[in-house]
Amino acid sequence: MGLSNIIPKCILSRKPQGTPDTETCGLPSAPPRLPAKRIVSPHAPSRTAIIRLAFAPGRRQFAAMAQATKLPRNDSGIETAIGVLKQRFGERLQTGRPVREQHGHTTTWIRNQPPDAVIFARSTEEVAEIVTVAAAHKAPVIAYGTGTSLEGHVNAPAGGISIDVNQMNKVLEVHAEDLDVVIQPGITRKALNEELRDTGLFFPIDPGADASLGGMAATRASGTNAVRYGTMRDNVLSLEAVLPSGEIIRTGRRAKKSSAGYDLTRLLIGSEGTLGIITELTLKLHGIPEAMSSARCTFPAVDAACQAVITTIQMGVPVARIELLDADCVAAINAYSKLDLPVNPLLLLEFHGSESEVAAQATTFGEIADEFGGTGFEWTASREERTRLWQARHDGYWALLASRPGKDTIATDVCVPISNLAEAVERSQDEARRLGLYSPILGHVGDGNFHNTVFFDKDNDEERAKCEHFIAWLAKLAIELDGTVTGEHGIGQGKIASLSSELGPATGIMSAIKSALDPDNIMNPGKIIMPG
Repeated sequence: MGLSNIIPKCILSRKPQGTPDTETCGLPSAPPRLPAKRIVSPHAPSRTAIIRLAFAPGRRQFAAMAQATKLPRNDSGIETAIGVLKQRFGERLQTGRPVREQHGHTTTWIRNQPPDAVIFARSTEEVAEIVTVAAAHKAPVIAYGTGTSLEGHVNAPAGGISIDVNQMNKVLEVHAEDLDVVIQPGITRKALNEELRDTGLFFPIDPGADASLGGMAATRASGTNAVRYGTMRDNVLSLEAVLPSGEIIRTGRRAKKSSAGYDLTRLLIGSEGTLGIITELTLKLHGIPEAMSSARCTFPAVDAACQAVITTIQMGVPVARIELLDADCVAAINAYSKLDLPVNPLLLLEFHGSESEVAAQATTFGEIADEFGGTGFEWTASREERTRLWQARHDGYWALLASRPGKDTIATDVCVPISNLAEAVERSQDEARRLGLYSPILGHVGDGNFHNTVFFDKDNDEERAKCEHFIAWLAKLAIELDGTVTGEHGIGQGKIASLSSELGPATGIMSAIKSALDPDNIMNPGKIIMPG
């Protein structure tokens, strides 16, 4: 059966799910709306990835740079495990090439390494059953949420079985009085906030893409609200997970704090499915703010904008978002969204609190911006104006793609201490210019995290070499400035070498943990730590 017979054309025509929610800026808003009806075949690829595939023809995938090492395969074990599981799961186990390639698709430059089979799981018990069979035959297993990761996290370099948890998408318990919720891993952040809308609560972590919450925990995601609400690490109370042996464990309870034993919750958060498959999460919730205001301000140079950010944070202004767009981004957005913003570095901000608090926060930032040469400072509490203001940020990636049609891209991120932010951003711009690369910057700069989108022609050997140099150079710069090679994208396959440069002998401890929990290396092999 073809994909067009499984997924209606009206869904195929929509914008990719990586497009942020420009109406609500990632936050719930009144009045409540009924959740959109999900149209998913019992054994069909997830809608998210189908949508991305629909847009794939317009973008060239860059395979030449991919450092996705192909690992040794256990063909007989994989074949036997698939045979056993086919009898159990029937049509929910798929081996067709399009479905397999969709589950190796990573919205990035790393080449596709599809699994040998995909199983659409519906419960923790089913995940455990799949892993138990796979473990018995030493067949790799790779968890799959919505496939929005950027460093090859869902690739299958040793083959094996992809466990798709999209149908595990229920809200199991809402404890409004305790400000927490228990969910399955396949539910996305937008769907969760739709479910919570009538409670006056919301889950704040917004990585941009409408990712699954299980995947967000596995990659330790963050995003635009992290400066105020933290990352996934700060907002997960406990997890249920299936270990490489097939054993089901729970890492904690719903208490807001605990001193009981090793912190297994934090061990699994950010482990990228290499230590276990997350099957249930207990998350912290927050009250929807009484008031929100947004602001924008243009600066004469990136350094001035960064200095304004540093001062804002150091003065304790509780910004909910503070985003940097460099001049190249602003120019692209103007053309794409028909805006007329000054083509200079731009800061976009959001403030949460009471009406008086958000007004005071906006006023304080305005004074700081003026000190660093900021111009055109505007702030508003109007929902319509806030939506319009944030449209620029949300359209950034698509605007950049449209500004260089036919070019290939690499999206990468680093994070540095905020006192080193201005130096990091300026030096990255200088290096890109020196190499003759077009590399606009978007940043969640309130916590020192920024993203470079590097454009090049994959068929041009010189440009390809310059790109390779720049990505490696940027990672070294982050380490030099006491930062990290990735603030939120994760390691996956793409940054394994950089992780060793950042942490040195500590990666040996990671290898020891991996070997202890997964001696046969069946859990998402070839990610974070290479075998041996």
